Amino acid sequence: MEILKERIRRDGVNLGNGILKVDSFINHQVDPALMLAVGGALAARFAHLQPNKVFTAEISGIAPALLTALALGVPVLYARKSKPVTMHPNAIVESAPSHTKGKITDIIVSPEFLGPRDRVLIIDDFLASGQTIDALARCVQDAGARLVGIGAVVEKIFEGGRAALTHWNVPIESLAVIVNMDHGKIVFAE
Repeated sequence: MEILKERIRRDGVNLGNGILKVDSFINHQVDPALMLAVGGALAARFAHLQPNKVFTAEISGIAPALLTALALGVPVLYARKSKPVTMHPNAIVESAPSHTKGKITDIIVSPEFLGPRDRVLIIDDFLASGQTIDALARCVQDAGARLVGIGAVVEKIFEGGRAALTHWNVPIESLAVIVNMDHGKIVFAE
């Protein structure tokens, strides 16, 4: 998706250690027009799989997941990082290390909203190591739902996340694939 790559080139910041700061347009401040285009592009890639729910992790996955769900005409569900008192007592809980936070993060979802009738598309802002997306996929599995696809706005292929997720046997799509971030550069796949 060329518009996304151009925005990353212009406003993305390579902080080193494989960390790409996109806070000004994806995951702190959100550019709604860009996210609308992102959601439409992701929906187009997965519509043929007929998902009936889009699933993500709070907070930075919500914008692209919401707009993908809007384009597909299905609900969006996001996993919480802490369990509110209003959540079902038998919540599904998985854990994953967070690269940017430097700690283990819980992924919590209510079985009220994820179950055996669901065909789930996971959408997240980044596919890097794949550990957060894998935790989301385990939640889908724990709920007895069917995972139909995995989508990301940005993929850092050099972190191995795609390879770590192949055991789910579903299509994996990314809109901007970064192959290298050495020496302050951001190099996209052709």
